[in-house]
Amino acid sequence: MESPLSPDSDSADLSGDGSERFMEQDLALIDALQSAPRAPWSRIGRAVGMDATTAARRWERLRAAGLAWVTAYASARTATVAFVEVRCKPRDHAAVGAAVSALPWVFSVDETAGDYDLLLSVGAADLSSLGRAVNHHIGSLKGVRSARMRVGITLYGEGGDWRIRAMEPAARAELGVSGPPNRISYGTGDSGQVSGENEALLTALGADGRLGYTALAAQTGLGEHTARRRVQRMLRDGDITLRCDFAQPLAGLPTLVIYRMAVPHGLLGPTAQALARLRQVRLCASVSGRHNLLVQVLLHGLAGIDPFEAQLADAFPALEIKDRTPALHTLKRMGWLLDAQGRTVGRVPVEPPRI
Repeated sequence: MESPLSPDSDSADLSGDGSERFMEQDLALIDALQSAPRAPWSRIGRAVGMDATTAARRWERLRAAGLAWVTAYASARTATVAFVEVRCKPRDHAAVGAAVSALPWVFSVDETAGDYDLLLSVGAADLSSLGRAVNHHIGSLKGVRSARMRVGITLYGEGGDWRIRAMEPAARAELGVSGPPNRISYGTGDSGQVSGENEALLTALGADGRLGYTALAAQTGLGEHTARRRVQRMLRDGDITLRCDFAQPLAGLPTLVIYRMAVPHGLLGPTAQALARLRQVRLCASVSGRHNLLVQVLLHGLAGIDPFEAQLADAFPALEIKDRTPALHTLKRMGWLLDAQGRTVGRVPVEPPRI
């Protein structure tokens, strides 16, 4: 990916006046943490060409300013997930957006320009409880005209797999980079057997995915050895996902476009896997409904839409684009509330609906 920044940049402007921009070393640091979110600072610093103390200090400045953060959440296989297209009355967009962002089982919210006004990513233990929650908590909100739910079937790539590509390939390889998984079927894990201790660890890591084991033990009441063993086991077994996020508009990536696509069923798996590996693709999932693919892409601007779609036409002749919807603003991403520039301004811990 081409860098959105000037080549002589070396430090972030964190003045707090709304003019913050990432510099080259900041993006390299984020890239390293996307690849290895809990790696020691010595290893991260070596990958980006700085000492451990400098890397840790630079990261803390970014995190304190809400410009970048590492978070954790339950794996897609542990929950039933759906994408809800909400249409609002014109004067109620902001109120509805705030209301749904406050719901802990609505983990992401995008305000959009298209046939619907908000796209919600929602999760629950099973389809029945998810349907009840959507109908009760969202369908009944003042100002909501309609809420159409598309159930996630298979996840081929998500935000935790996406890379900003600001490091040299050799440095990234040293961190043990892997691409997105071939596929993860939503809801195939045993979501009903999460222990209280593991849930407490996940909650703490959701707030700070780099939290050390001593701090994790203090927050959860577990012994440090127990906290380490449990976290490492959850990561090894694929029960939790760690990811490094950042304020995308301030990094020169202001344009998120949501696509509904269709491909013949016999080509669905190979096509979706190849789509998930494109540098622009941040989410690729098969879903219920007339169009079997939901794809989200991150671009440098609206001018990137036509070249991206031309690339799709050349690479996937059987793929049909049914709808393209630009996002106006991401209100919430994996539990984190964001301002207009993509900076964190709060957090609603992700929890299943209780209805």
